[in-house]
Amino acid sequence: MKSLSEIETVSKRSSKAAGFPWGVAEEVGKNIRMLEMFGISGIRNLNYYFKIRHNKNFEKLNLINSENKKEQLEFCPIIVGLNFLDQIRSLENFDQIRFEKIAFPLLFLPFVSRASEVIGKKIKLNIDNKVFLLNFNISIYSNSINEGIVEIGNNISIEIQENEDSFKENEWKELYKLSEKTFVEENDSLKNSGAGAGLTDND
Repeated sequence: MKSLSEIETVSKRSSKAAGFPWGVAEEVGKNIRMLEMFGISGIRNLNYYFKIRHNKNFEKLNLINSENKKEQLEFCPIIVGLNFLDQIRSLENFDQIRFEKIAFPLLFLPFVSRASEVIGKKIKLNIDNKVFLLNFNISIYSNSINEGIVEIGNNISIEIQENEDSFKENEWKELYKLSEKTFVEENDSLKNSGAGAGLTDND
């Protein structure tokens, strides 16, 4: 079994060899490492993407809006991903961000996950019938983890989730009240034995 370090290094070097600058290649390496760590087919999708990339001039999307439609071919997942990550501070103001046709959308997914960490909010990513909940670049919940190679995402939408508690206020109060039983009232004995007590002031 290949180590995550090997996966990142080979992904980075192959991205450079495929024509991307070193800076972009390093980002791709990190992304593929993350996908494989979560059991998503990063290597398979990247390898197949490089096989057909030179025969298909995928569109580059530089400025991302709430609605993003292709002109001819599918969007390049790496260029879209880089710009999404760079622009996330302004994009988080949109209720929803939609893309029409991104090639190999699983290669786009890690950029969205990393954007979740940047803004400190969960992000819901829909790729056709596949749903991913990205949690601060720490975990991924999905109804579809490893489906192998996904060549095209026809309809992709992104929703940035507001941070909310998963419990009701009365549940919190009940639990907090129970926790109060561990509180110890401060008395003279505790004050005398507390941190710093008994130290001599030599000043």
